[in-house]
Amino acid sequence: MIGEVPNVEAGQEFSTRRLAHDVGAHRPLQAGICGTKKTGAESIVVSGGYKDDEDYGDVIVYTGHGGQDGAGNQVSDQSLEDPGNAALVTSYLEGLPVRVLRGRQSDSPYAPATGYRYDGLYRVTSYGSKLGIDGFLIWQFRLEAYDDTPMLQAAQQQELPSAPTEPSSASGSTVVAGNEAPERITSTVQRIVRSSAVKRQVKVWHDNRCQICDLRIEVPGGNYSEGGHIQALGSPHNGPDTTGNVLCLCPNCHVMLDAGAMVLGDDLTVIRGGEAVGTLRTHPQHVIDLECVRQHRERWRQ
Repeated sequence: MIGEVPNVEAGQEFSTRRLAHDVGAHRPLQAGICGTKKTGAESIVVSGGYKDDEDYGDVIVYTGHGGQDGAGNQVSDQSLEDPGNAALVTSYLEGLPVRVLRGRQSDSPYAPATGYRYDGLYRVTSYGSKLGIDGFLIWQFRLEAYDDTPMLQAAQQQELPSAPTEPSSASGSTVVAGNEAPERITSTVQRIVRSSAVKRQVKVWHDNRCQICDLRIEVPGGNYSEGGHIQALGSPHNGPDTTGNVLCLCPNCHVMLDAGAMVLGDDLTVIRGGEAVGTLRTHPQHVIDLECVRQHRERWRQ
């Protein structure tokens, strides 16, 4: 299950992994990542199993799975082909929430004193590879807590540093020097990205290829595209959350559609600047709702 588990609240503690498994918070009894490339990551456990992990409370730099010996040393390279790592890549590409559990560990001020604790939903905001402490290639995933995830308290809190300044210029204005080695601070300001089953279905039909410009963005471990509603959801537009109202788009075309720089004709001609520039690519199973097309065009009528 992706997202929250019924009757499991952030802050809930479990004395063993078995108890976390029994309620569905984290199903594997040993693996730190639960999920598949197809579904995304359901949950992870942060328990000090990898030397390169970094825990800042509402931000976690999580080392992927693989390449360790029984003593916790990295002895070979990690790969995005590993099912757990591939699951986290999918969570990033699809904007899916990941449940985070922390286990007792001596080097994190956010870890529970005993057992395990469910700490709420996080999202994967970036990922990449590097040489780890032991000299082998590792994959790391940055996870950030959602706005409504309760913030954790650590033994020591970092203070927001003041911006360094240089003496006033000849005009009398203060020049901001910046910081060549900025300190890390945690932030709770973030853009929440949610992915619905409707958007995922449309992206599957089109194999993550933009229906307008035909671009498919290939990234390590997968492909990226966005699901854009033709008629916007919510008041005052009140578009339906159905596959007929969703297009598979690249980020550029998504922005242009949302901002009215492009509209569609009833024959699915792509119109930009009042001129036809192409035709929307379709799929036999993806039937476009022409009423949504008309509503979007009317919204941006000039």
